[in-house]
Amino acid sequence: MFDALIIGGGAAGMSCALVLGSAKPKAFASEKTIGIITHQKTSHLQNALFNNVLGLEPGTLGEDILESGKQQLKDLYPHVIQIEKEKVKSINKNSEGFTIETNKNTYQTKIAVIAVGYTNLLTIKGLESYVEPHPQAAIEKDRIWLRNHNYLIEKGLYVAGTLAGGRSQFAIASGSGAQVATDILTLWNNGKHTKMHDKISS
Repeated sequence: MFDALIIGGGAAGMSCALVLGSAKPKAFASEKTIGIITHQKTSHLQNALFNNVLGLEPGTLGEDILESGKQQLKDLYPHVIQIEKEKVKSINKNSEGFTIETNKNTYQTKIAVIAVGYTNLLTIKGLESYVEPHPQAAIEKDRIWLRNHNYLIEKGLYVAGTLAGGRSQFAIASGSGAQVATDILTLWNNGKHTKMHDKISS
């Protein structure tokens, strides 16, 4: 049983995992089981080139960020379980949260974060009732979003990245993943608004 399981290893999913992982020293998160299904084949980062992102060396490739992000998560927060080479087929609500079925395994989680791309090729069964045309994409692109309010689809079910309704910009996707993570941490922290920052010791 996961306390939080993220579906998607792109900018939003990895950002969410990094922020959640960084909270382990806090009492309210120390015993939480966090996982991420790092399926990345449909991530828009696969063919991205970055020259206009603060903090990234101009010429950085999206495909390199995908790999370095997984390594960063592994090195800094090894307690976050990375599930590789599995594709999610369905998500279904149950009495304790959600059952997530992949092409290889079945997982249980109290909280699920959907952070996959916004193409109309979304094939995760159980999400159909939330799918609508994307509000911030050109109609001819035929993009979708999952209907949500401030990234929350329903209790325990979050969406991040372009699928949450944001435009396809790296900073927007990363920011939405971090927002969802801080919302989850706030929930775990009994509703006390929570954010995670490291600071240089003085």
